[in-house]
Amino acid sequence: MRDYPLQQRTIGHLLADKAERNGSKTWLLWQDANYSYADLHQITNRYANGFSSLGIAKGQHVAVMLPNGPQFLFVVWGLGKIGAVAVPLNTAAKGELLRYFIDQSKSNWIVVGEEWTDRIDEAAAGLEAVEGFVYVGDPRGLSATGKTVIELCSFDTLSSSTPPVDAVRYNDPHLIMYTSGTTGPSKGVVSPHAQAHTVGRHLVQHFGFDAGDVLFTCLPLFHGNALWYTCYPALWADATLAVASRFSVSQFWDDIRRTGATQFNALGAMVNLLLKQPPSEQDRQHRVRQSMALPLSREVFNEFSQRFNLKVTSVYAMTETFPVTIFTPCDPVKKGSSAGKARGLAEIIIVDDEDQPLTAGKIGEICVRPREPWIMMLGYYNMPEATLRESRNFWFHTGDRGYIDADGYLFFVDRTKEAIRRRGENISAYEVELLVSKHPGVLEVAAIPLASELSEDDVMIYVVKRPGAEITEKELIGFCSQTMAYFMVPRFIRFVDVLPKTASEKVEKYKLRIMAEAERELLWDREREDVTISR
Repeated sequence: MRDYPLQQRTIGHLLADKAERNGSKTWLLWQDANYSYADLHQITNRYANGFSSLGIAKGQHVAVMLPNGPQFLFVVWGLGKIGAVAVPLNTAAKGELLRYFIDQSKSNWIVVGEEWTDRIDEAAAGLEAVEGFVYVGDPRGLSATGKTVIELCSFDTLSSSTPPVDAVRYNDPHLIMYTSGTTGPSKGVVSPHAQAHTVGRHLVQHFGFDAGDVLFTCLPLFHGNALWYTCYPALWADATLAVASRFSVSQFWDDIRRTGATQFNALGAMVNLLLKQPPSEQDRQHRVRQSMALPLSREVFNEFSQRFNLKVTSVYAMTETFPVTIFTPCDPVKKGSSAGKARGLAEIIIVDDEDQPLTAGKIGEICVRPREPWIMMLGYYNMPEATLRESRNFWFHTGDRGYIDADGYLFFVDRTKEAIRRRGENISAYEVELLVSKHPGVLEVAAIPLASELSEDDVMIYVVKRPGAEITEKELIGFCSQTMAYFMVPRFIRFVDVLPKTASEKVEKYKLRIMAEAERELLWDREREDVTISR
């Protein structure tokens, strides 16, 4: 891997240098199209010059609502070359949430795909900060009264001259990425150029990617997992990036084989869905040698790696941070359910409710701080109180609970707000979900706290059945009583067709809590059904 000093870790500098060194080497595989490193540099130059021609300058914010594909990267990195700040928008957002993203980020321009022009038009109506729209495809959804409207493809004929590389610094804001909002209102994470490059650099160093690799993602590019943990490592490794439009369990391995992928990232839900497909003689007919998947239990870690003949890696990271810990291909399998160890970028401590450090093996909140400058967020945009709150006592408080074992490996337990307190017992929502998911009739499960009449919480689960599965609430409770401690056994159960999720496949538990409170009297209640649990 060619290394770059901190001062050169901007998207403009890296794309220029990679184009000079790699030239015609394939950078991106997208459907039937190939783009070289030289193409990437030239097209992002044209986009940069196009945005400049609209009056977009360094420090201005541009919201981006585009599907997976080359244009997403061309837009975000073209903006980065002139020092403008890209605000990737969740393509599932609509209505008030979408308006919140645009308004809270103070976006001056919006780049939008034809799929969402009507949503954007409604959400941006009356927002004076918005000066205009750049669209892809059909603009008919944009009324854009008094606003400038221009087609993105008009940039294709512009000059490919390189904007001044030194005009943008490594510590300048590059992105405002909104947290998933699974526990409340989203916060805009302001990320400097060097933060994403730190991710790419660190993963290449510890996962061993090289120029012969093909890194594949089907996750949404507006999310940090795909953008930072696949696109940037591919760039730093001089490798090839392969992008699919979305995750499809039936199409996944065909996409892997078609692109010749050697590595992919997967969320825990994706892994479970892949494992629940019938075994096939093609399960090992691929070039993949690594998959970064999180979080996985030890059993799922072993099953996934053995069935598909690949090495499972992992990290602990957030949009606000960097790879705090890394589980490498060389780490012992017995630590496979961990997120690995700190590899030089971070200090980590586990603290109690009063921010006092805990000893090895004790569960508490995971707190981190960087060992190097400019590798972490600059703060939450226009939320100074939240920035100070999460950074109190000179540590960034992740809101995650976990522990560090005697060997220094970090184990994630659950989100602080997902810990369920029932009659003096702290219950991990993650562990409840893990155990319930072992029932052969369960496809997906989400556990949440529901306020108890006796104070504290009761355990509630939302369950998606596997297709064709016949399972009752009472049967599931019987299964739970055999596999978990009595105090963990859910009191409330609701079968649903789907769980509400963000576009990055995270379950939106705050929505489930709202639903549960609203329909409490309709929920199946084992106490009302007089189902007793023995101790």
